[in-house]
Amino acid sequence: MKIELASSYGFCYGVKRAIEIAEKHENSFTYGPLIHNKDEINRLKDSFNIGLVEKIEEIKNDNTVVIRTHGIPKDELAVLKKQKNRIINATCPYVTTPQNIVEKMSNEEYSIVIFGDKNHPEIKGVVSYAKKQNDVFIVLDKEELKELPLKSKVALVSQTTKKPEDFLKIVNALILTQKEVRVFNTICNATFENQDAAAELAKKADIMIIIGGKHSSNTKMLHSISQKDCPDSYLIENESELKKEWFENKRLCGISAGASTPDWIVQNVINSIQEIER
Repeated sequence: MKIELASSYGFCYGVKRAIEIAEKHENSFTYGPLIHNKDEINRLKDSFNIGLVEKIEEIKNDNTVVIRTHGIPKDELAVLKKQKNRIINATCPYVTTPQNIVEKMSNEEYSIVIFGDKNHPEIKGVVSYAKKQNDVFIVLDKEELKELPLKSKVALVSQTTKKPEDFLKIVNALILTQKEVRVFNTICNATFENQDAAAELAKKADIMIIIGGKHSSNTKMLHSISQKDCPDSYLIENESELKKEWFENKRLCGISAGASTPDWIVQNVINSIQEIER
């Protein structure tokens, strides 16, 4: 069986940057998971003594705190500053962009529409930058727009990991109903480059292995995209989840990985698949 990697996969710029920042600050803490990959978080803990704190109340004064790639709510950042913590901001620049846009457009009295998952940490952070929380609306489908009490002026941003074609549906729906729509394309290029590469590989593969955190939005999207053309697509976090029977009578195994998946995990998976084939 042949193994082929997608032409674009794995660590995006923001994640690579965050890992490099964290490695330079040994004995620090991250507030929330730095990235959506528990194996890489464990590596940072073991090699650099970087702890993980889930509740802001657990962070003591004068700690060094690394802000995760997805960012945190504005008010929580203010609390950390007030406590005189040393703050190392590893928020992805692609996430900082919609934060700044929402703050600016909200101050200019626009209704804010965000295309994204309301429970995702990135979106929770972005929403917090609006001046009026009751004038921010998070949607996943254009049908949700119909009942929203929007002003005549609307600003639209997207979660960085969403598909451009789905974002366009929201854009078109708003343009047809609102007098003024300011559209900001805040989708990360690396996200849909990985998605396009996975889709292309899935068209010719007998089996697709998608590697990444089970709670990672972009990894789950890669899995969903792969399944459309390759029903035998599996989402795993590491090589321990591989099953021998998946590869029986398969000729081409395609591999892709989410934006929070380091190369060492990808290589471990490849090595394990090769062992299974022997």
